[in-house]
Amino acid sequence: MIVSFIFDHSNGYNMAVLKFRVYFEEDDSVYRDVVVKHNQHFLDLHQVILKAYEFDNKHQATFFRSNDHWLRGREISLEKYDRDYKVAPLLMAETAIGSEIKDPNQKFVYLYDFVKNWYFLVELINVSKEENARLEYPAVIKSESVGPSQYGTRGLVGDKLAEVEEKYDLNKSAEGFSEVGEETGDLDTEEELGPEEDTPFE
Repeated sequence: MIVSFIFDHSNGYNMAVLKFRVYFEEDDSVYRDVVVKHNQHFLDLHQVILKAYEFDNKHQATFFRSNDHWLRGREISLEKYDRDYKVAPLLMAETAIGSEIKDPNQKFVYLYDFVKNWYFLVELINVSKEENARLEYPAVIKSESVGPSQYGTRGLVGDKLAEVEEKYDLNKSAEGFSEVGEETGDLDTEEELGPEEDTPFE
C-alpha cells in the first residue's frame, strides 16, 4: 500500500504530504483542496478547513472516520462533548492525521456546528514525499466554486459586491471622477471629445 510505504521509516521516508479534497456535502461542485503533513494533527486539518471555507472557529466540531459510502465510524473530536458515544472519541489535538490513514483514498466526514450541522466530505486524493518549501502547512491550495456562507447568503450581490465597493471605494467619488453636475476642471469636454453629438455620454 502506497500510504504505508511512505510512512515506513525503515524505508527512509519519514515525512509525507497529504492532499485532501474537502467537498461541501450539499453540492459536490463546491470543494477546497488542502494539504497537510502526515504528522500534523486533526486539529490542524480542522483549522485549515474552516479557513478554506471562511468559517469562524467558535463552534463544536468532529471528524468521523469513513468508508467509500461515507458511512460514519470512529470519531476524532475537537473535545469530548456531553453526549452519548458508542466508543470514546479520539481527540483532534492528540491524533496525528497519518495514524488514521488506512486506505490510499481514505475518507472522513467533517461536522462543524452541531446546531446548524455543516457537513463536509473529506477525501485523500494524493500522497507526496515532496514538501513545497513555499507553503506553510497546513495550506489551502485550490478553491472551486462559491462556498456556503456561515451566517447568511453569499454571492456576487452580497459579500463580493461589498468587497468590490470597499476595494474601489465606490461609496464616494473616486479621484478623477465627479458627481453629476460638478466640474472636474481637468479637461475641456468640447475640446477633448469633439462636438456634443459625438460624445459617448449624455
